[in-house]
Amino acid sequence: MQLRPSLVQEQRLKMSPQLYQSIKLMELPMVELRETIEAEIERNPALELVKDPFIVSLEGTSGSQKEDDDYFEASSDAGYIRRNGDEAANEQHKFIEGALTRSETLQEHLLWQLRLEPIDAETRRLGELLIQNLDSDGFHKEPVEQLLPGEPAARIQAALQVVQSLDPVGTCTADYRESLRVQIALLPDAPEGILEALSYLELLERMKVGDLAKKLNRTLAETGYIFERIRALSPFPGRQFASGDTRYVVPDVQVFKKEGEFVILLNHEEIPVLGINPFFMQLSDKKGKDKPARDFAKENIKEARWFIQSINRRNHTLLRVSRAIVEFQRSFFINGPKYLAPLTLRDIAGELGVHETTVSRTANGKYMQTEWGIFELRHFFTNSISGAGSGGSRFSKEGVKAIIRELISGEDRHFSDQEIAGLLAKRGISLARRTVAKYRNELDLGSSYTR
Repeated sequence: MQLRPSLVQEQRLKMSPQLYQSIKLMELPMVELRETIEAEIERNPALELVKDPFIVSLEGTSGSQKEDDDYFEASSDAGYIRRNGDEAANEQHKFIEGALTRSETLQEHLLWQLRLEPIDAETRRLGELLIQNLDSDGFHKEPVEQLLPGEPAARIQAALQVVQSLDPVGTCTADYRESLRVQIALLPDAPEGILEALSYLELLERMKVGDLAKKLNRTLAETGYIFERIRALSPFPGRQFASGDTRYVVPDVQVFKKEGEFVILLNHEEIPVLGINPFFMQLSDKKGKDKPARDFAKENIKEARWFIQSINRRNHTLLRVSRAIVEFQRSFFINGPKYLAPLTLRDIAGELGVHETTVSRTANGKYMQTEWGIFELRHFFTNSISGAGSGGSRFSKEGVKAIIRELISGEDRHFSDQEIAGLLAKRGISLARRTVAKYRNELDLGSSYTR
């Protein structure tokens, strides 16, 4: 066999760094896009920030700030308190008033109480480890035996009892059943049979007090009292300390109606305006011996122009996808969430003449502000209830879920899943009872027994 060189002609798709950057920018939501722009400005000296709405000139605000200070100093407004002419105290007071606050976490609340407990140092150490191992519900993240290997069982049990008795009672347990048992054990006047009743939580959830009375061999009055005492307990004691921080969503697109037509606006206010640094433009045009500096300037200008073009391409594609969504979902924008029609990525891709992955990247993590609220773009892509995409039923899954939510919120009595299915059938929506139950659970709505 003889080896010899040969030429083969073939086509390959090779992804350049610029193409990769353009694809990544396409899928970035507004907040991450700003971070990427800031990082690119730091990296590329040829890229210049022309305008940023988030940056405010100190010169422009100094006058208004002085007016505010003068107002407080010359008035009896409670916002300004003069303390015997002590300027340092005044500044400290202003700082304290303007300081940001945050809610106390479950761990902080328990550790503060643990430090006040009259216990030995070893039990305190184990208690701190147990508290740091709790999740947002107050349960163990890792099993205690894995968290504290080799520790004496008596020591661990003593630390567990201390933490479980702290406020909120019932934390530092394996699950909600153990938490309820701990809370019942600490009740000063727990009724007889209440621990046994925990074995029938399903009956309690469905409010089957009569069936529970038969299981416990007690009267309806005794069982009703047990039921009320259990209802007063918290199966997830740590949730009251769950973070209540508000998550702000920055919409990328705004859609509103004006003179009978829909207007679509990109949120340009959140995106800084970029340009090319004039010094680098002059440096790249200079004729002379400093060729390395000229080449450096040209390379950075080339990358800066590509970056600006990639952002413009991202915005243009997002605007096109938004326009197509408004056209397909016109009933939603006119009448509300109940009228969300079935829509797939393929429908939008076919309308725009692009690949489905392009539509997917464009819609990923981006939000649209409408008259009905702020929605993620992916919210508008939903299959029909028959599962056949936009070519199936005219009712979308999300639209039917909105109707179910409306039926439950406006019910004068608690409808069962079968009754909800019947009400939907009267509207021309054919759904099985199991499907109604599935959609109801996805909406985080309880059954007719728990509502």
